[in-house]
Amino acid sequence: MRDRLPLIPLLALSLAAFVTIVTEALPAGLLTPMAQDFAISAAAAGQSITAYAVGSFLAAIPLMTLLQGMRRRRLLLLTLAGFTVANLVTAIARDYTLLLVARTVAGAAAGVLWALLAGYAAAMAPAQQKGKAIAIAMAGTPLALSIGVPLGTFVGNAIGWRESFMALSALSMLLMLVLRLTAPEQPGQSAQQRRPLRAVLRLPGVRSVLLLVLCIVLAHNILYTYISPFLQPAGLMARTDAILLLFGLCSLVSIVITGIFVDRFLQPLTLISIGLFMVAALLLQLNAASEQLVWLAVALWGLAFGGAATLLQTGMVNRAGAATDVAQSMLVTVWNLAMAGGGMLGGVLLQNLGIGSFAPVLLLLLVMALGIAWWSGQRGVQASVNPLS
Repeated sequence: MRDRLPLIPLLALSLAAFVTIVTEALPAGLLTPMAQDFAISAAAAGQSITAYAVGSFLAAIPLMTLLQGMRRRRLLLLTLAGFTVANLVTAIARDYTLLLVARTVAGAAAGVLWALLAGYAAAMAPAQQKGKAIAIAMAGTPLALSIGVPLGTFVGNAIGWRESFMALSALSMLLMLVLRLTAPEQPGQSAQQRRPLRAVLRLPGVRSVLLLVLCIVLAHNILYTYISPFLQPAGLMARTDAILLLFGLCSLVSIVITGIFVDRFLQPLTLISIGLFMVAALLLQLNAASEQLVWLAVALWGLAFGGAATLLQTGMVNRAGAATDVAQSMLVTVWNLAMAGGGMLGGVLLQNLGIGSFAPVLLLLLVMALGIAWWSGQRGVQASVNPLS
């Protein structure tokens, strides 16, 4: 029995990830009704997404450093309470400034939750199934992108955008109850156990994982942010929703495969993931006008990226040990930096060099990632178990 995974709390963590992603991305599909309600421009409404990202980026490392001593379940419940309150305030706000404050609070809660999620999931599992536990907790991310955000957008446009945020607030409150009843308590770190940020960054392998995050997520967000113009040569711009649905479904398949094999084959899976992404980028570069090959490239992209969060976070858990939560807060910060950087770099490339410049940049980033993954695996003391060293 001790070798069995605690599925109920792990699935609750997965739903917490679901809430986090939907909360972040939902305004993108509801900009028009939100702008009309607040009597502001769509661009101003879009700053609700920026406020969330800023909150997450700025809060992850400082809050996790400050709260290292708090019991982990209590801290997790506190972050979900933050989502409950922030989404409720978002739903009832009549003032634009209050909306931005609520979204910033939601982003800060997300920064802490992402820093906690992998380490908390891994600590629930037997040693030989830590990667599988992280994969289950991460499954909420592709579910949110492929199902949650489209569903929330449909409900928000059909019934009212405020009702979508009300539903997210209710779901996070329900998850608080489930986790309070089912999740095991985990102690925080004593003052003697805590490491300063500089010491965590010097742990063997931590910098390699952070560099992998930067390269892979930057490449992904260049493509994801500007997928519509990428689809134009094949005449698929009108099918962007279907393309993203395919990406989401293939990401789910990737999560399942990764969860099954990650504990035994972390480095090979990492190399395969990067390799598949490289093939997808090549297909998009060489056959951008072929509808069939674009669909294939998107499927490979989903298979490549869906399990990336699990691979990267498992690698970080393996390398950071007792400093996992602070190391994961660094990972969250670099991830958010790469997301923002992908949007900015993609915009510069699109405006100045055109869509044809994307694939060479993607391939450069992915070749760098492949080299880091291979080199770090060769340096690992126990490469077959902890390859991202």
